[in-house]
Amino acid sequence: MNSELLIQLDELETCLKATGLWQDEPISAKALTSTEPFCCDTMTFAQWLQFVFLGKMRTMVESGEALPENMAIAPMAEMVLSEHLYFNAVHQCLKNLDNTIAKSA
Repeated sequence: MNSELLIQLDELETCLKATGLWQDEPISAKALTSTEPFCCDTMTFAQWLQFVFLGKMRTMVESGEALPENMAIAPMAEMVLSEHLYFNAVHQCLKNLDNTIAKSA
């Protein structure tokens, strides 16, 4: 299961890069201090995926930490990325992650 999740996280990263949603410049340290869901007050959803979600999930998987139960990232993508040209690709990656984590719970 862990290797499958790591592969899916890599696929999400690849997808973000291929769709132009990946940011080459690092995010500010201040943006990372947000306490709002998805850091919605300091960064875009795509930035949150790149700078928060991917790192935290990789760390959790690699260290054997318990994964979140009932994770649902794909619905957030539906709300904020649905107008993006490559929405379907990103959305599918997130649905795959949501489903894999739901199966592991």
